[in-house]
Order: sequence, then C-alpha cells, then structure tokens
Amino acid sequence: MLPGMSLGELKRMLKRMGIEVSEVSDVSEVLIRTKDSEIVIEAPQVLLMDSGKQKIYQVVAGRITVKKLGKAEQKKISFSEEDVEFVVKQTGASRELAIRALEKSGGDLAQAIILINEGKALE
Repeated sequence: MLPGMSLGELKRMLKRMGIEVSEVSDVSEVLIRTKDSEIVIEAPQVLLMDSGKQKIYQVVAGRITVKKLGKAEQKKISFSEEDVEFVVKQTGASRELAIRALEKSGGDLAQAIILINEGKALE
C-alpha cells in the first residue's frame, strides 16, 4: 500500500480510476525466482488490482529470505517418458543412456540423439 493510506482509501481512489482492489487472503509465502537466486517472502500481504485488461499483484513484504542457487539448482531440465522412449527407439541406446543424453542436452531431443550417435553422452 501507499504510505499513510489505508486499504479503504486506496480502494476508493483506484475505483474512481476503474481499478478494483481486493486482498488475496491466506497467502503463506510468495516466491520470486531469478536465474541465480530465490527470494522467499513469508507472511506477506498481497493485494490484487484488476483493471479488466490486466491484473497487478502488490506484495507487501513480511520476512524476506534470499537464497543463492548453485549451478545444479539454476537449471531445471524437464522431459517426458515419451521423450526418453523416442530417444531409445531412434538410437537403440539403453534407457539410462537416453536419460543421461537428455539431461546433458537440456531436454533437446535432437541434441540428445546426436550426443548418443557421436558417443558423447557419457562424457
């Protein structure tokens, strides 16, 4: 909220501008993830400002914790079981090798197949 302004005053002011304001209840934490850190805001007050065309969330901080991420935590790789089966069928490799190649390629199917075919999946 704005300093020196109650929630009711803020709601009235923004309503005149066509913006509805409501408080999001029962929020226990807000997580903001950047490429190299996570910011966890515990017990925040969260307001939703809805102008019809867009929604704006305002987070008033409670306790803030900043966690630096290591290289392994920075990059989450996701691929499906179908991706693993596809790489196995295309290369004739074992399931374990297909998974290792998909992890190394960041989930890129074509790159995983190339890594296996060139023998670089184990490197």
